[in-house]
Amino acid sequence: MLNDEDRIFTNLYGWESFSLKDAKKRGDWDGTKAILKKGPGWIIEEMQASGLRGRGGAGFPTGMKWSFMPKESDGRPHYLVVNADESEPGTCKDRDILRHEPHKLLEGCLIAGFAMGAHAAYIYIRGEFYNEGSELLRAIEEAYDAGLLGKNAAGSGWDFDVILHRGAGAYICGEETALIESIEGKKGQPRNKPPFPAMAGLYSCPTTVNNVETIAVAPTILRRGGPWFAGLGLNEKNAGTKLFCISGHVEQPCNVEEEMGIPLKELIEKHAGGVRGGWDNLLAVIPGGSSTPMLPKETCETINMDFDSLREVGTGLGTAGVIVMDKSTDVIQAICRLSQFYMHESCGQCTPCREGTGWLWRIMTRMVAGNATVDEIDQLFEVTKEIEGHTICALGDAAAWPIQGLIKHFRPEMEHRIMEYRKAAA
Repeated sequence: MLNDEDRIFTNLYGWESFSLKDAKKRGDWDGTKAILKKGPGWIIEEMQASGLRGRGGAGFPTGMKWSFMPKESDGRPHYLVVNADESEPGTCKDRDILRHEPHKLLEGCLIAGFAMGAHAAYIYIRGEFYNEGSELLRAIEEAYDAGLLGKNAAGSGWDFDVILHRGAGAYICGEETALIESIEGKKGQPRNKPPFPAMAGLYSCPTTVNNVETIAVAPTILRRGGPWFAGLGLNEKNAGTKLFCISGHVEQPCNVEEEMGIPLKELIEKHAGGVRGGWDNLLAVIPGGSSTPMLPKETCETINMDFDSLREVGTGLGTAGVIVMDKSTDVIQAICRLSQFYMHESCGQCTPCREGTGWLWRIMTRMVAGNATVDEIDQLFEVTKEIEGHTICALGDAAAWPIQGLIKHFRPEMEHRIMEYRKAAA
């Protein structure tokens, strides 16, 4: 269990004000100028030493991602883009950072931007986060008034601006290139890669896109040292702390900062008050937001919450949005509802996703009623495989994986419902 002195987000629940004055008391903006004086090379090396992996879902090493940016400018400006378009069902960690710890994010923007030669950061915030966006704007104004942003930011000699860009509530804009398209004023549709954003991103300039949590933890890592962060976590390649969002059938839904690799059972029982009705009432858990395949109770007993452990059992940590389902859950209906969500949010650019997500939802609606044949379960699985890996972005995969998890772990339930429907119709 994480020690209090190792917590990065000390105001996660908003017990104190998000204001600059209180943020400084909590250690934000402490020695920022000294960190920047050590130079971009030192910052990137320290981030690589920390072992931090992106907290937006993909888990790509952050220091390595920063190192991909060109070291010398070819005349084009460099940009940092922060992905605050938190639209994954079951995920609400970035929201609490934005409303309770915004200065961690702003300081992280300055440090990350400096390390990558960027003089500007765009924070792309989910349109529904109106209050969070308003509070973030107030925090930005405070930072400008205090000389921490703008000309000679934090007295470092580096000019740095932060621009808040509100989205319009499209899930697809959480994909980094669709997000870039949206900032540019175009329809939010993913781009083909290559070129990757580090070569041609926002306005065709070198760009790095990072998640809110990824950027917000950077200042603390650099103050305390990469090896400190690397020493946290129960798995060597999954270092540090992580914000977990626990929702669903638990006694106390919550966001909590814990060590990477914490056992799922311990996470639920110690921080969320346990499963409603006791652990034996558990049916399944979606471990990383709605796009990750669910796990049955047997696997939940022993699984650790990190990127690699979850990948080994056929799912993923994703955004660490832990959705707990007890035995009262109609698991087929739950996955059908997610199918409807992904069908609705498909941008329609790729045929497998545009057509396939509709197919998945229509078949799933019949599976909920049992108005199908057993052979159609295999057909449903085949359709997911025709979508997975055949689209520009991962939304197609996100639509396919929950259904694959359902078939893998709850096929007998699906078959039973079909048989019951046929009996009733006979």
